[in-house]
Amino acid sequence: MHKRKPVEFAAQSAALTVDETADYLRVCRSTVYKLFKDGDIVPAKVRGRTLVRRIDADAFLDRCVGAA
Repeated sequence: MHKRKPVEFAAQSAALTVDETADYLRVCRSTVYKLFKDGDIVPAKVRGRTLVRRIDADAFLDRCVGAA
């Protein structure tokens, strides 16, 4: 597995790309797509780009903390 260059994203950005979501959650891209498939995070398609609302990524983290 090769190292991916960290993605820089604005602290106040309301939407994250798949790469930014992976960095934000500290997981790999394939895990983000698995979270989409499993319904844990709902992606949004905007002009052909797959985005995740930061609030949805935060809600996912909150559910993980609650389950621990």
